[in-house]
Amino acid sequence: MKVGFIGLGTMGGPMVLNLLQAGHEVTVHNRTRAKEEALATAGAKRAESPKAASLGAEVIVTCVSDSPDVETVVLSQNGVIQGAAAGAVVVDMSTISPKVTRRLAAALAEKQVQMLDGPVSGGSEGAQKGTLSIMLGGEAEAVAKAMPVLEAMGKTITHVGPIGSGQVTKAINQVIVAGTYLSVAEGLALGMKAGLDMSQVVKAVGGGAAGSWGLTNRSENMIKNDYPLGFRVRLHHKDLKIALEAAEELGVTVPIAAYVAQIEAGLMARGFGDEDVSAIARSIREPSGLG
Repeated sequence: MKVGFIGLGTMGGPMVLNLLQAGHEVTVHNRTRAKEEALATAGAKRAESPKAASLGAEVIVTCVSDSPDVETVVLSQNGVIQGAAAGAVVVDMSTISPKVTRRLAAALAEKQVQMLDGPVSGGSEGAQKGTLSIMLGGEAEAVAKAMPVLEAMGKTITHVGPIGSGQVTKAINQVIVAGTYLSVAEGLALGMKAGLDMSQVVKAVGGGAAGSWGLTNRSENMIKNDYPLGFRVRLHHKDLKIALEAAEELGVTVPIAAYVAQIEAGLMARGFGDEDVSAIARSIREPSGLG
């Protein structure tokens, strides 16, 4: 399929490589144009704007940082809405406000362009391996059109409801991730202070009810107190703010998510905002005397 792809960061770049490997014809654009170069070497075409990347595309993917960024990419003078043809499908794989998602979908519908919100989970590893979990909101017809593109990037692809539902589902995901990372950090700190062999501890508890993606994939970071980038603290904090806003609107109490958001704000203030979100463990290690 002909695909336009806007946003080539930690997630977007590897996702484009998987699309190319699957045989799709991909035109890319990124605000920092230098990020297009490696993908052009791999076979992608380059475009000078989101509008240009959208021209002739059957599916247009956006993968940028926050709600204002998506609004600019889609609705600006050189945005997707100016280049997308009637019948095209826009898949926003960013994590943004459900309200903004619905507003963008309504604007695109006036041009007879369908939209899906398709935020993802699985981190940079999932983006590289093409094993992301993709949470889709929108019409079934649009899901079917976009499926060949989605299948090149994700392993678990779930249509959860109408437009905006994907973003609400991602908010749920980030609330659960917040609690999981904090509890993993607490448990590991207990083991380290007791002088246990932590590789054996992780093996033991990971095979039982305490097993989780966070324990399997991020416990080593927490034990070593080293947090190489997978998903930035500041981006998870942005996602949690979206989740907290949704919870307030719906009248749902989310105390753990609110507490982790405060922890992340503190980490960002100390200059750790670009570390992996497993750096939440710093907030447990330090007062526990683990450095």
